[in-house]
Amino acid sequence: MRHLQEKLSIARGERPAERLFKDANLINVLSGEIYRASVAVDDGRVIGLGDYEAKEVIELKGAYLAPSLIDGHFHVESSMLTAAEFVRAVVPHGTGAMVIDPHEYANVLGLDGIRYVLESSKDLPVDFFIMLPSCVPATPFETAGARITADDLRLMIADERVAGVAELMNYPGVYLGDESELAKIHAGKGKNVDGHAPGLRGRNLNAYVLAGVRSDHESTELEEAKEKLRLGLHVLLREGSTERNLETLVPLVNQHNAVNCSFATDDKLAGDLVSEGHIDHCVRKAIKLGLPPITALQIATIHTARHYRLRNFGAIAPRYWADFVVFDDLEKFSVRQTYKKGVLVGENGKYLAHQPAPVPLPRSTMNLRYNAPGDLEVRIDQKDGNRSIRVIEIVPNQIVTRGRVEKPRTEDSRIVPDIERDILKLVVVERHRSTGNVGVAFVRGFKLKTGAIGSTVAHDAHNVVAAGTNDADIRRAIEELQRMQGGQVAVRDGQVLAELPLPVAGLVSDRPLDEVIKRIDELNAAARSLGCTLEAPFMTLSFLSLSPIPELKLTDQGLIDAVNMKPTELLV
Repeated sequence: MRHLQEKLSIARGERPAERLFKDANLINVLSGEIYRASVAVDDGRVIGLGDYEAKEVIELKGAYLAPSLIDGHFHVESSMLTAAEFVRAVVPHGTGAMVIDPHEYANVLGLDGIRYVLESSKDLPVDFFIMLPSCVPATPFETAGARITADDLRLMIADERVAGVAELMNYPGVYLGDESELAKIHAGKGKNVDGHAPGLRGRNLNAYVLAGVRSDHESTELEEAKEKLRLGLHVLLREGSTERNLETLVPLVNQHNAVNCSFATDDKLAGDLVSEGHIDHCVRKAIKLGLPPITALQIATIHTARHYRLRNFGAIAPRYWADFVVFDDLEKFSVRQTYKKGVLVGENGKYLAHQPAPVPLPRSTMNLRYNAPGDLEVRIDQKDGNRSIRVIEIVPNQIVTRGRVEKPRTEDSRIVPDIERDILKLVVVERHRSTGNVGVAFVRGFKLKTGAIGSTVAHDAHNVVAAGTNDADIRRAIEELQRMQGGQVAVRDGQVLAELPLPVAGLVSDRPLDEVIKRIDELNAAARSLGCTLEAPFMTLSFLSLSPIPELKLTDQGLIDAVNMKPTELLV
């Protein structure tokens, strides 16, 4: 700590503090109390609690003062915003720190992607702590833009802003003792190792925990989360744009086990961050679901800080950073002001911090090679005319899918979309290495009546993905994505209805927050005009290639049985 002697003198009351937050209803997340107190701040840190002389006095008049909020697991890329624009969305909602996994950047750009995140997230009114991506590629069943090994993790693990190793998505590899997976866990020794084990139970879960994994954010059922908590995993209660698990999991939490829980948003769109909120939304919803306000705030602050070893974050006490939120109603929890190191950076929904200098963008990542229309077609031999096909079925508001078997519609020895039964074509084109890989399958749940939608955000390898009612519009969507050097697009009858260019690794826009939100709204409106009824159609589309998540997914290498972690055939 710099200027320690000066701070000690201020703490002893021998000289005035820089700033005094006077007469607050202090939320003390360390003692679990709420009481009247004043807080002295100097050089960005809390100096002491009590009556102090100060150069500036901020009269709170009984308003609540709590530590600013911490997200325990998030992919900034999912907002499609640069870090500098992302903080404009979340700071007014009280966010002060983030534990992020630049998994998407790493899948596209490798270590250069992680370095870009470290550089672009500096000197902002949110502290970003990086978990090093552990699964690049996430599985062997997709073609990513890079490969990261345990040796690569060791190169960066000592960085003070690196909090550990990110989610171990190859959970079968972990519990089966795959040496490459265990080496990644060992690379994180001394720091945190995050888990990712959807639906994992029983003896295999025991083995997963035994290997050294410390947390999990993939629980979608109460009993699943309870078993993980009992075995010592820190359970992150997830509430994102599509993965909304909080209502199911809040009954798990009580005053005895809350210390082992955090809030996480994982993936959340820019518009949702602004309109619904960030971790403040999790706090509000948890309180509404019956969690005591002080417990909800502990989960949103100190419990997350301590789990991830974020020193001097997550509480209001001497030596801690002066990262505060001010609000007026404990039950409604609407953040009025946000302070970073004692400086006002957000008020009444407005972002007040300065804009940092721009960071150079990384290289282009759009390297497609495919043959149209041939690569987009599914031919069927006469002898297979009576066979069925596997269909990916979307589960609304979840990233899991269901695998169904249906009779296909055919024309001229080709399997084609069946709009009346909501069976559309799904295409994935590899974009990193110009391999020529194209995966084609069918999906139910979009309910498009015409046209196509496409995206270069396609977890986890982030190849080009498109779904549509006809090959011509699917092809047009892919061509437009290539022209934009990445993005999202909606097409009908060969015409682009709406689009969002994402030139930063094909994942993130270089445009301001308000423009990104406007274009996302236009994309969603365009999808609705095509017949789609999903709340977040493009985010749903982006998860249909996520091969580590059950049940059935499509990558550039074909259909993947994500339960048994193996390729499978379209025809049954």
